[in-house]
Amino acid sequence: MRPLVSIITPSYNQVQYLEDTIRSVTQQDYPNLEYIVVDGGSTDGSREVIKKYQDEFAWWISEPDQGQADAVNKGFRRARGEIVAWLNSDDMYLPGVISSVVDSFQKNPAAGVIYGDAVSADADGRLLNELRFSNWGTRDFLQFNIICQPAVFMKRAIVEKVGYLDPSYHFFLDHQLWIRLSRETEFVHHPETWAVSRYHPEAKNVTMASECGAEVIRIMDWAEKEPDLAAIIGNNYHQVWAGAYQMIARYLLDGGKPGEAFRTYFKAARTWPPSMRTYWHRFLFSALASIGFGFLGRWYYNFKNRRSPDILSEVSLENWPGLQSH
Repeated sequence: MRPLVSIITPSYNQVQYLEDTIRSVTQQDYPNLEYIVVDGGSTDGSREVIKKYQDEFAWWISEPDQGQADAVNKGFRRARGEIVAWLNSDDMYLPGVISSVVDSFQKNPAAGVIYGDAVSADADGRLLNELRFSNWGTRDFLQFNIICQPAVFMKRAIVEKVGYLDPSYHFFLDHQLWIRLSRETEFVHHPETWAVSRYHPEAKNVTMASECGAEVIRIMDWAEKEPDLAAIIGNNYHQVWAGAYQMIARYLLDGGKPGEAFRTYFKAARTWPPSMRTYWHRFLFSALASIGFGFLGRWYYNFKNRRSPDILSEVSLENWPGLQSH
């Protein structure tokens, strides 16, 4: 029998995207799927959408909670699947993903976590960018190499061993979990597009971008108090801290603070000069924006992020929820 897979959707006041998220799970072709929806007491009509599909859920609840991590953790406690994942209420799975995930775990029995690639989409479901990753481990995560959360699937046993999400984190709750998991199990990258990460003006990483830096520092402070992680940081000090500074700068830039972003990018470059190869365009954008020429950077990003007709050209998106077909 194929293993049970548990998917958890934390929901709070994102009714405009929620139904697409739900349908991207319920329309999967995998036969042994447990779907859990945890709503934080939404007041925008989300509860009515959830009720519409309640017969397809193993369990759902709508009540006030302490945020995203608390909601996901409620789902983890209810989950019975051998494989678990969470899908936020503005993201989506692509067709056939769960079957592909199970096949990948069966081919990689030592892996406790398997993650795929993803694409980004705007609020209207137009595909924007391909998000490609590599095989990464603890050192890479300490350097703030980011994987796409909706494309990550985990064995429930290893999640229960290391502990659930830390509810004191608001932005990097997933990344802190990846670091903890990577100390205990193998991460495997599956080079196939599994998920859609939606980028829209109401997303917390957009609306509160400039506040993300404090959590990067929190993670670094926590890691430096853990002997095994501190040893990795000590052996890769410049690379790790350059990665942390680069991540802080990225969110400062997205949060409309180009001057602070430029200074932080410069700090990253001074800490580990080779790191500039990966973010030179953002470094330049922050410099231009800080002296009043941000429109040039915006032109560059609009050009870079224009919709490509080749994105997911191998996948039929006809009638798939939330996405505009080719």
